[in-house]
Amino acid sequence: MERILEPLVPDVAVVGLDDVDGYDEPVEDGATFADNALIKARAGLAATGLPAVADDSGLCVDALNGMPGVLSARWSGRPKSDERNNTLLLEQLEDVPDDRRTAHFTAAVAFCAPGVELVVEGRMDGAVIREQRGSGGFGYDVLFVPDEHVEEGRTAAELDVAEKDAISHRGRALRAIAPQVAAALR
Repeated sequence: MERILEPLVPDVAVVGLDDVDGYDEPVEDGATFADNALIKARAGLAATGLPAVADDSGLCVDALNGMPGVLSARWSGRPKSDERNNTLLLEQLEDVPDDRRTAHFTAAVAFCAPGVELVVEGRMDGAVIREQRGSGGFGYDVLFVPDEHVEEGRTAAELDVAEKDAISHRGRALRAIAPQVAAALR
């Protein structure tokens, strides 16, 4: 978030969780990505007194009726495990033909300041492949080929940071909310 927001809101100091006193992580029990992003941004504002930006994101697979969705990080149970989540997803899609393995990442980004709550969403369309590839990113990136890279077949985990920021769900949402954050803080 800092990498994308800093150039877009240069007159605002962007600080991360490591820059503030620690506080208990809120329970993400919302029904939507927007709900969970707001839960986290509200908690950040309440704990620090500073305006807060938070996100929630996940993979929505069409053949699985949009799942894992808001359960993406915990799809295979607790504790959270990218490896187990990816293995489970591959097992669930084993018999699904390649042309029906469409999916998208969604990110909701929330901004909370006294008297202000904003939420925007970003989306990255693509497909789930049959084997893990790449070492960048996290989560399902090793199984997801964005539409923008379908011809060369590169997964999100095979893109460099700048390429991924330009097309990712999180990058799109952060670029959309940045002017609203700047306006709210003026």
